[in-house]
Amino acid sequence: MRTASLGAVLGLASVALLTSLIPAGTTYAAGTAAGRPHCPRLSSSLAWYGDNRERLQRVIDEHGTCGNPHMRHDKRPVAAFDWDNTVTKNDITDLAIAWALKHDKVLRPARWSDTSPWLTEEADRALTKACGTDVPAGAPLPTSANTACTDEIFSIRSEATLMNGHKAFAGEWNSRRTLPQYAWVPQLFAGHTEAEVTSYARKSRAEALAAPVGATQRVGSHTLHAYARYNPQIKDLIRVLKKAGFEVWVDSAGSTPVTNAWASGVGVDRQHTLAIRNLLDRRGRITYTQEGCGGEPDSKGKVMPYIEGKRCWLNEKVFGVTGPAAWKQQPPEGRLVIGAGDADTDVTMVGDATGAGLVLNRNKNEIMCRAYDNADGAWLINPMFIDPLPRKEAAYPCSTTGYTNSDGTLGPVRRQDGSVIPDKEDSVHGS
Repeated sequence: MRTASLGAVLGLASVALLTSLIPAGTTYAAGTAAGRPHCPRLSSSLAWYGDNRERLQRVIDEHGTCGNPHMRHDKRPVAAFDWDNTVTKNDITDLAIAWALKHDKVLRPARWSDTSPWLTEEADRALTKACGTDVPAGAPLPTSANTACTDEIFSIRSEATLMNGHKAFAGEWNSRRTLPQYAWVPQLFAGHTEAEVTSYARKSRAEALAAPVGATQRVGSHTLHAYARYNPQIKDLIRVLKKAGFEVWVDSAGSTPVTNAWASGVGVDRQHTLAIRNLLDRRGRITYTQEGCGGEPDSKGKVMPYIEGKRCWLNEKVFGVTGPAAWKQQPPEGRLVIGAGDADTDVTMVGDATGAGLVLNRNKNEIMCRAYDNADGAWLINPMFIDPLPRKEAAYPCSTTGYTNSDGTLGPVRRQDGSVIPDKEDSVHGS
């Protein structure tokens, strides 16, 4: 028995009306979630590489309210985004530090060695000499006028070296869980309240958003970007994810009060922002002690949302996995659906995504090796949306030195089955 055609049942005019509800240029299989006109859609006016927008849309439709209209609040799919050079173009932590140094907002420590267990004795002496002891401990350092002090601080932040080129940090740390110069940054805000630091970051944000694209600034004798922008495509992606019922998080290796100053610009509140969080003293002032994760105690930076730490913080704060298990990859139903990042610091978080792992190409070895290998079929590569990098001429050294071991040594990037990823050519780039 033949089935009557749609036209015979509804009439040609009705078919035309239904067809008009579907955006021009889109094709969907009959009955799919994506074909429903009420599904939140990614903007077609914002450029994505290849079919990335369509692939992201399919994941959103499948896991969001469009495909699951009776989704319960406690079963919402999760998406997580790195911040610097993922949600925004350029590093907002550097911008906040630069603003603080230019406005004398760094308070002098009693001893610079208090700020990090890995700071070398030479670094302690160099900072003491450059920044002086004329102001009492806890008082603002005159960094706006003291170029030597600003230079030592910013050199340690950016290169982990002193101005003379010597290493600023020494000792042992787990390089899959922390990086001393990253952990050191929030220590520069010790003695302030979180609200004060957020206010400084908001001021640096206003200046950076007003500065023209490509603008630079001087920080001591260093040159640093002076501008930042929210990536329109990522802002739109977060908007659609929230509308589709996703629980959206920021998972950053930056400072919590700095990240909070920016996250509201994409609709992510403080309760959904993960970053380095320093404990507060009885007066509500930032201390040198930072929150631990996965059974690791609070410390001066032993663990942080960095590489495997990003997984730990998500597992603990979002999925309720506590203790050492928070460092382990969870079953698919206990992981994020969409993850986005740009650097090796994000590789574990993005790799945990079950639906789509979006990588903005900044030529970082491990994350690009895994993205180009695409072992699970979930990786998406996109050139940076603003001022993308040209093609990396040399292949990514996946088979030799693309992976950073916990002791800091380099080795091959391996798949979950232990096989080595071969070197990869750069094929998704800005030009």
